[in-house]
Amino acid sequence: MNRKVKNVITAVLIAAVAVAAVILLFGRRTLTRSASSGAEEGANACTIAITCGTILDNMDILDKEKHELIPEDGVILPETVVSFEDGDSAFDVLEKVCRSQRIHLEFEESPMYGSIYIEGIGNIYEFDCGSLSGWMYSVNDEFPMFGSSEYVLKDGDRIVFAYTCDMGTDVGNASVGADGYE
Repeated sequence: MNRKVKNVITAVLIAAVAVAAVILLFGRRTLTRSASSGAEEGANACTIAITCGTILDNMDILDKEKHELIPEDGVILPETVVSFEDGDSAFDVLEKVCRSQRIHLEFEESPMYGSIYIEGIGNIYEFDCGSLSGWMYSVNDEFPMFGSSEYVLKDGDRIVFAYTCDMGTDVGNASVGADGYE
């Protein structure tokens, strides 16, 4: 290979590395903004937070290998303003924000209920903190009785995905009894 070809290949490789660095540093479009900055003008916006604070009072029953995953304040994602499109669901926003913030999210489609079931967020899964533990969501301080993929958002909605250790009673869902029903 002659020197001219080597120089061209080297230049192309350097340019590719430079482009990749720029994309990694500046190119990732952030879907979220801090609560104080708001969303794009004229767009639908909601807030979303992800919490697991109930685990802090139940560390003795949490799987030992999960202890290091629990934030000291129990907040995986602080309240964050997110723009969304008409027709988007609470799950759509959760998926977008988890992707943009690089928060692990595992879910499965539940054909029986025609919805998405949240198995784990931030590598914290159902049953990691007892037989009544898992992920729940609320919108505007209400706990819908259907999956988050079925909840169509409205501008200004406030979404919280919260980890419960007691079938929802410890996160404010007074309508659910120990058997899981109203």
